[in-house]
Order: sequence, then structure tokens, then C-alpha cells
Amino acid sequence: MWVFYLIALPLTVGMVAATLRYFAGPAVPLHVLATVGYAWLCSLSFVILVPTDIYTTITGNQKGDVGFFWSWSYWSTFVLAWAIIPTIKGYEDAGDFTVKERLKTSIRANLLYYEIVGSIGFFGIVLIIIMHHDWGGAILGFAMACSNTFGLVTGAFLLGFGLSEIPKDIWRNADWTRRQKILSHMVAKMTVKLDNARQEYCNTITVVQATSKQMSKRDPLRPFMDIIDNMLAQMLRDDPLFKLSGGNKLAENDMDYDTDEKTMAALRRRLRIAHEEYCRSKSKYTTSVMEALELEDTVTNYEQHDADGWKYVSDLRESRSGTLGSFLDHIDTFTFSEFIWRCILLNRLLKVLSVLLGCISAAILLAEATLLPTGVHLSLFSVLINAVGKQEILVQLAANLWEKMHLPLILKKKHAMTTFKKSVV
Repeated sequence: MWVFYLIALPLTVGMVAATLRYFAGPAVPLHVLATVGYAWLCSLSFVILVPTDIYTTITGNQKGDVGFFWSWSYWSTFVLAWAIIPTIKGYEDAGDFTVKERLKTSIRANLLYYEIVGSIGFFGIVLIIIMHHDWGGAILGFAMACSNTFGLVTGAFLLGFGLSEIPKDIWRNADWTRRQKILSHMVAKMTVKLDNARQEYCNTITVVQATSKQMSKRDPLRPFMDIIDNMLAQMLRDDPLFKLSGGNKLAENDMDYDTDEKTMAALRRRLRIAHEEYCRSKSKYTTSVMEALELEDTVTNYEQHDADGWKYVSDLRESRSGTLGSFLDHIDTFTFSEFIWRCILLNRLLKVLSVLLGCISAAILLAEATLLPTGVHLSLFSVLINAVGKQEILVQLAANLWEKMHLPLILKKKHAMTTFKKSVV
């Protein structure tokens, strides 16, 4: 049992670390990275716990260790989702100048959310009391049931998104013509977003500079203004290619930030949000443009394969560095293999993967729709587990393989849930 833990746990931690490194920005605080990493680890702990739990259930062994880890995962996720993450989100979003004030702002911003949830819970307790329900010390169980119900209902609404959209998106991406049209639309859309984000960023910089210029050194708010000035200077140093332009579309109340500490905090928050939105839009725009150019490069190589001798020639990317890179750029076997992969195999493999994920989606729906207590195994997962018997390694490998196969569907569902929560907020 512990052998599986020693293998699966480092792989899961490594996957979380790699994801953090890919998505995290350079200015993300350490405590945010630690919180997000721990939350992702709790969310992905099912990759380790489910195979072990299935094996202990089949063999009838004691579930002490598995039960402890399930409790750790559940309560960690519970506390993170309902308390820690909302507080940290509000804290990082606040523009106040001290830790105490930022915490106050975060708590006040989350009070409405907590009041709504608390009202629903209080209504449920009152309803149970009216129905003369025998509590028997089951308040904790009631809270867990409410949390599970929320997760199951929300997941039921959003699961279909991942089950259908992933196979369709992969199939569409394999079609070069359709993918080029989609990327052209994305580039045009991101161009507009980047222009708007840049304009807001320039306007905010203009407001900050004008406010700082009109504020005397003896002004009681000058220390707060100095913090904002230093933050702006650091932003401009981190992006030396940025050139201030525009900034003339200011509203009437854009110069009213020097009245008290709260308005200065609002100015600081506005500057940070404008900078983050500009960097986010610029990154998305660059990614969309590069993906469109790379796809056009691939199509060009495919259409001119006879003239180039079935070699992948790209003027878009830079030459590989080092002696080995220069050798690979000029070796015929490598360029031929790269052409075969990019221009012939990749889109066909995407179609095969799309069909495979579509079959997995159908198998998941079949398994959820046929939860019969008759002993009839219509679930492919159930058939697979029963086929390997009580062999520990085979059971864990089968369960882990099944999880890995539909893990993209789960991640797609989590992405849809995140998008849903952002739209609500």
C-alpha cells in the first residue's frame, strides 16, 4: 500500500508544482502560491486516494489510513473554500496600506457572501426543528450534507460541459481551416481587449502622476502617495518597452483621490487592477498571435512539402542555441521527423484522442445512469475493477488509469465552475 503512496504522491506534488510554475505570475506573493498549491493538492488527492480506497473495499481490509486521508482532504478543502481562499482573495484585492486594514476590507467584502450562506443554513436548521427532527448531535453531519449537496448540484450542472466540450474542441482543433478561423477571431477579439486595457492603464497612470504632482510634501496623505509612486515605478521598470500614450479620456471624478486614506486606497487598487488586466490581455494576445502564426507555418510547410524535400522549415522560431541545437537544425533526419509529427501525425492523433475522450464521456454517462443495485455491471470501470480481482497493484493501476483518462474532463468541469463563480461575483 505504501509503495503506491510513495510513487503517486511525488507525481501529484510534481504536477501541482509544474502547474503553479506555468500559471503563476512573477509578482504573486509566496503565501498565495502556497495556498493555491495546497488547494490544488487537496483537489487532486483523489488520484491517490480513490485507487487505494477501492482496493481496501474489495479486499475488506481496514480503512484507517484511507479514512484519515479522506478526512484530511475533505476538511482542508472545506476550510479553504469557505474561509481561507475568500479571505486571501479579498486581502490581495484590497488597496489599503496596512495588513489590518486590508483584512478588514476583505472581511467586509465577504460578509454578504457569508450572510447569504448563513441564512440558508439557519433556515435549514429552523426547518428541521419545526419538523421535530431528533438531532442526536448530528449538527456536523448536517453541515457536511449541505456542503456535499452544493457540490453535487453544481457539479451536475457543469459536468456536461467537460464531457462534451473537450472532445468537440480537440476534434475542431485538428481541422486546420476551422482552427485558423477561430484563431483569427480570437486575435481580433484580444486586440480590442488589449487596446481597452492599455487605455485604462494609461489613464490610471496619468491620474496617479497628476495626483502626485499636485500633492505637497507636507500633505498628511503624502506617505500613501509615495507608496503608490513606488509601486508605479516598479511596474514601469518591469516593463521597459511600455510607452505611455493617451491618458486624455479622464472622467470628472478621476482627480478626486486625494481626499482621505480610503480614496488613496481606491487609487492604489485601481492602479494594480489596471496593470494586471493590461498584462493579462497582453499575454493572451501574444499567445493567440503566436499560435496563429505557428499554425500558418505548419500549413505552409505541408503545402510546400515537395519543394522543401519533406523538411520542416520555419522562419518564425529562433535558431536553437548551442552546438546540439545547431546540429539538430541542419540534420535531415530530425527536420524530416519534425515535419512528419507537425504536419501529418499531430492532427490525426488529435482526432483519435477526441474519439477516445468521447467514448470515455459516454462510458461515464452510462455508469452514472445505470447505478442499479442488481449486481449487473454496466459500468466499464466496474467491469475493469472486477476483472483484475484482488490483485493490489492491478486494482490500483486500473483505478489510476481510469482516473487519468477522464482527469481532463474533471479539470474542464473545474474550469467551467471557476468561470461560473467569476461571472457571479
